[in-house]
Amino acid sequence: MDDVRFAVLGTGGIGRRTLEVSQYKDSLRAVAACDRNGVAVDHGGLDVPELLDATEGNIASGPQDGPGDDLATDGGAATAGVKQHGDEAGIVASEQGRPTETPIDDVIAESDAIDAVLVALPNLEHDFIPRVAERFAEAAYEGVLVDVLKRSRVIGMLDDREAKLKESGITFVCGAGATPGFLTGAAALAAQSFVDVEEVEIWWGVGLKSGYEDNRGTVREDIAHLDGYDIETAREMSDDEIEALIEEHDGVLEFHDMEHADDVLLERAGICDAEDVHVGGVLDVRSDEKPTTTTVSVTGTTFDGETGTNTFQLDDVTSMEANVNGPALGYLKAGVRNNRAGHYGVFGPADLMPGF
Repeated sequence: MDDVRFAVLGTGGIGRRTLEVSQYKDSLRAVAACDRNGVAVDHGGLDVPELLDATEGNIASGPQDGPGDDLATDGGAATAGVKQHGDEAGIVASEQGRPTETPIDDVIAESDAIDAVLVALPNLEHDFIPRVAERFAEAAYEGVLVDVLKRSRVIGMLDDREAKLKESGITFVCGAGATPGFLTGAAALAAQSFVDVEEVEIWWGVGLKSGYEDNRGTVREDIAHLDGYDIETAREMSDDEIEALIEEHDGVLEFHDMEHADDVLLERAGICDAEDVHVGGVLDVRSDEKPTTTTVSVTGTTFDGETGTNTFQLDDVTSMEANVNGPALGYLKAGVRNNRAGHYGVFGPADLMPGF
C-alpha cells in the first residue's frame, strides 16, 4: 500500500495515542491534527514526537455548549479547565501548531491532500460525529473517515447520511476502536463456525490509572451507561461529581447491558439480531492492571446440529490504547483500500470481515 496521509480530529487521550501508535504502523503518515484551540498541518509529515511532547499534560478542552461548538476533545469535553494550562493550551503549545477558531474547517480546507481522517471526538452529543461527517461530504471530500464511537443509535444517524457520503466519495468506517471495533470483528470471525448464532457476549476490562487524566471524556461517556445515568446527566456532571462517583465505587465501575454499537453493527453484517448481543465490562481508574480479562463469546449451532461456544480473549497486558488505537489504524488502512477500489458509504468493522 502506498503512503496513507491521515489527520486526527481531537487530541485527547484517543487522538494522542493514535498519533503515537501510527509511528509503528507501516505506510501511515500523520499530516494534520487539531483540537478546539488549534491546528497543525504539514503535508510532508508532522513531527509527532514534538507534538506529543509539547502537549503532554496540556490538552485543550472547554465547555461543550451545544451544536454551535466547532470542536471538543475527548480529554474533557464537558467542563472548562480540564488539562488546560496557560494561554497556549493544546496544539498551539507545539511549534507546529497555530491558533484557530475553526479547527475542523481548517482540516477540511486541507483535505484534498488527506487520504483518511480519524475522528477522535466525544459522543456526548448523539449527532455530533454524523454532523462532522456531513461537513466533509458537503466540502466534496473524497477519502476515508474513521471513528471509535460507542453508541448504537449513532449508526442510524450515519446511515441516514449514507447517500450524501457516497455521492462525495467517502468511505466511513464506524465504530472501529476496541468495542465496537476489534471485538466486533472478533465476534464476526468466531461466528463463521456456525450456521446460526444464538448469542454474543462481550465482557471487557480496562485499567486506566496512567491514562485517566488523558481519558476523562471516555470515562464520562462510560458513566452514561451506569444504572440511573444517561448521556445528558453524564454530560452535565462536574469533575468533582465524577470524582465523587468514582470514590463511591472505590475506583472501579462495572457496567452491564451497555448501549454499545456492537449490537447494530453485528446485525447489519448478518451475524445475529441486535437483541442477542450483550456488552458489559469493568473499568478501574486506580490501577493499570485490567480488573477482568476481555472476552468475546459467540454461541451458536454448527451445520451438523451441535451447539458450541467460540471464545476469544485479549491478553491482560494489552492496554486500552493498544486495543483501541491499533485496530482503529488497521481499520483506517482497510478503509483506504476500499476507498481506492471505489467502495463508498458506511461500513462497520464486521463488514470488513469474512461474510456470515
